[in-house]
Amino acid sequence: PGSPYQPFIEALENHPQKKFYDVSKLGGAKYDTLPYSIRVLFESSVRNCDGFLVKETDAMNILDWKTKQNHVEVPFCPARVVLQDFTGIPAMVDFAAMREAVRNAGGDPVKVNPACPTDLTVDHSLQIDFSKCAIQNAPNPGGGEAPKPPARLSPLRAQPRKVPCRGQGGCRGGPCESGRHPAPFSAQIENTPILCPFHLQPVPEPETVLKNQEMEFGRNRERLQFFKWSSKVFKNISIIPPETGTAHQVNLEYLSKVVFEVKDLLYPDSVVGTDSHTTMVNGLGILGWGVGGIETEAVMLGMPLTLTLPEVVGCELTGTVSPFATSIDIVLSITKHLRQAEVAGKFVEFFGNGVSQLSVADRTTIANMCPEYGAILSFFPVDNVTLKHLKHTGLDKAKLEVMEAYLKAVKLFRNDESSSREPEYSQVVQVSLSSIIPYVSGPKRSQDRVAVNNMKSDFQACLNEKCGVKGFQIAAEKQKDTVPVQYEGNEYKLSHGCVVIAAVISCTNNCNPSVMLAAGLLAKKAVEAGLVVKPYIRTSLSPGSGMVTHYLSSSGVLPYLSKLGFEVVGYGCSTCVGNTAPLPEAIRNAIKQGDIIACGVLSGTKNFEGRLCDCVRANYLASPPLVVAYAIAGTVRIDFEAEPLGIGFNGKSIYLRDIWPTRKELHAVEEECVISSMFKELKEKMEKGNKRWNLLEAPESTLFPWDSKSTYIRCPSFFDKLAKEPAAAQPVENAHVLLYLGDSVTTDHISPAGSIARSSAAAKYLTSKGLTPREFNSYGARRGNDAVMTRGTFANIKLLNKFIGKPAPKTIHFPSGQTLDVFEAAELYQKEGIPVIILAGKKYGLGSSRDWAAKGPFLLGVKAVLAESFEKVHRSQLIGIGIAPLQFHPGENPSTLGLTGKEQFSILFPPELSPRMTLDVKTSTGKVFSVIALFENNMEITLYKYGGSLNFVARRFL
Repeated sequence: PGSPYQPFIEALENHPQKKFYDVSKLGGAKYDTLPYSIRVLFESSVRNCDGFLVKETDAMNILDWKTKQNHVEVPFCPARVVLQDFTGIPAMVDFAAMREAVRNAGGDPVKVNPACPTDLTVDHSLQIDFSKCAIQNAPNPGGGEAPKPPARLSPLRAQPRKVPCRGQGGCRGGPCESGRHPAPFSAQIENTPILCPFHLQPVPEPETVLKNQEMEFGRNRERLQFFKWSSKVFKNISIIPPETGTAHQVNLEYLSKVVFEVKDLLYPDSVVGTDSHTTMVNGLGILGWGVGGIETEAVMLGMPLTLTLPEVVGCELTGTVSPFATSIDIVLSITKHLRQAEVAGKFVEFFGNGVSQLSVADRTTIANMCPEYGAILSFFPVDNVTLKHLKHTGLDKAKLEVMEAYLKAVKLFRNDESSSREPEYSQVVQVSLSSIIPYVSGPKRSQDRVAVNNMKSDFQACLNEKCGVKGFQIAAEKQKDTVPVQYEGNEYKLSHGCVVIAAVISCTNNCNPSVMLAAGLLAKKAVEAGLVVKPYIRTSLSPGSGMVTHYLSSSGVLPYLSKLGFEVVGYGCSTCVGNTAPLPEAIRNAIKQGDIIACGVLSGTKNFEGRLCDCVRANYLASPPLVVAYAIAGTVRIDFEAEPLGIGFNGKSIYLRDIWPTRKELHAVEEECVISSMFKELKEKMEKGNKRWNLLEAPESTLFPWDSKSTYIRCPSFFDKLAKEPAAAQPVENAHVLLYLGDSVTTDHISPAGSIARSSAAAKYLTSKGLTPREFNSYGARRGNDAVMTRGTFANIKLLNKFIGKPAPKTIHFPSGQTLDVFEAAELYQKEGIPVIILAGKKYGLGSSRDWAAKGPFLLGVKAVLAESFEKVHRSQLIGIGIAPLQFHPGENPSTLGLTGKEQFSILFPPELSPRMTLDVKTSTGKVFSVIALFENNMEITLYKYGGSLNFVARRFL
């Protein structure tokens, strides 16, 4: 049935053929006081109202947001879904498995397709195999003596070999012998050969990018073929091939519509995605947030997302920004304010005269940091700044006119005029932009911020402090220890605070040219001053998309970054998800031998300990120019104000202030380099596709031909019990505790991520399949194989299980008393028919939403998690897979209840469940206590009864 609100469909003024739901007229005065983000939810409920999944009462509840916030659940039907390959592969594998299960149960498999338009970008599989080629030792391209200080560098070259423009015919202006041609750096476009800056003739493309691409295609061929099969057989899904750019980048630059138009009906663009950076689009005025793979699959199948009608915190920006503050400082400062305002689980919406000082790039960066301060999203309504940006991206004028007219008609356009009425918010947080100074975050958690001018003393304090969220507990007499190390024929000394990884990576900054350009301009000034980076430091530049390389190269700074070792290693999420190449052996040994607190400095959004490399214990998040600065300094124990970064030409001390680019310089370069040609080019690249991808062969059968020998793609066992009618909730009897965990267990501790350790259960499995460690690849790449992923669940080296007493991915199998890998213990329990549960403290499931953080425990046989509190998204994912989230009563926890975790637990589920009901738990020692079943609504209870959302949806095809 159509929407009961069809009488409210009107024609757009001056564009009579365009129609839209006039929600402003329907909502009247109440609508005018709603926050902009809630107006988008309201429009979606009105348009999708069918009386079953979305009811009229839902639309009215949203309109009554002021009194109903936090009290009612409302459905939301996003306009589209975005997946990246790490989470996209299990989603598509589940769809393929669902086709199989539906056929086996007598249904028609062809009907199993995404109902919501879905874009899948293949990008997270990039690993850094090759970096820092012979660029540092490359001879001068013209063969002449390199001037000393160099007036200019040759562009990126992967190895010394003859450059095609050594005075050959057709090269204007004579041979390159002098190396001192006055021609400026040429604008260099992605996907064209690198040009000689002196003669505009091609030079060889940097081999690092090509080699990594070849490795990526070779290593991931099987997955890529599966994606290709998916793109052929499923309707309503489009797959964006490798090497186009990371999900959030492509999502932002290419897939974002701002206003959707289907059969002449206009409605606001909105999106949910499995990439934790999905929230970035809110910077463009598009409502969107990251959800788990499990919820995404439900949305792909046409079910609405259910959310508690959120509180909306209005964040008022006032004042003007200081010249030294980069966009990242602005982001982190606002992040801190929002964290202190406790916005977890709420929407944030920006207003005030400071908003228009932020470029769209700044806004998307702020919106991107949502997972770090816990808000569901941070919304910047469309305003003149947004329209101007969209014009630069090459959006045609007629579309822009329709967009503006529509957004103004439904009151989704924000004006700066004082006459325009601000919405009413649940609470208002004020942030003065003039108070912002540069910060970094670390050394263990992204919420621990350190002012750059306090960095030296703060690191010293970390050395002294007890081991914990910040401290390393190094004895006073060992704090000045140095370890000599031989590397490439030179001796270096490593000490506490030495930088060994410096990565300018895509995550937060790829959409923000100003911070990436600042890094490039800083590198240029550093090289011109004669500064260098020590060769043992793992430096890399993974720019997120060719767009970033475009602004770095067309502004002429890329060769300088490369000279300092920051070479483009490819596009994709690299260092951030733990895909770093290992440190040089000599350096690793020296760090371990001297028990050195070595540091990684990176420009991402995540720095959980042990994520980059197990021997790098301190990790700091910093803006790209600071990553370059710390790499040059070689240590984080430096006071930039008082100490030089290094010694330049003629023995001169060079300070950070000497090479820091001013905001004015940045904006000038940005205006000249960040231009519509980039967007035009990305569009061409997307339309043309990728040569290797276009040539890739894939099956075309309705059902996927599973290969039993495959170690990448396996048919998972989620649908083994697919039945038309659900069984009653089964009691959990005599369960053992698989893990007894403390507070703040993150999804990174639970979910498999990064490389596969050689001693792990997953490694044993892959070895049994005849693979060598070189062929293991990363967990992310093997997400389509439930056997690898289950073995990688709780395999994080930093997992602290109270049964073991020290960080290790181990547990005790109580019937036998053996200490085993978590997987091996779970497997034994399953063979013995013993259910298992998890005991945990506060904030269980913190961090990015990861579907395997729920799927993994489910396949390990976990029936319930008993915790003091849960991270909201993770709680809903547990229900979505069929695990019961149970919460201790306030003030109670395992130790106050006198539990050791060695008991056996029985949990009684009544035949009829109701939201937040109390359940009794009995232990084998005779103790009885009660817990709260965290089902928030009847829909969640239904999903739990059916064994999770996948089975619930699959039944509709029977």
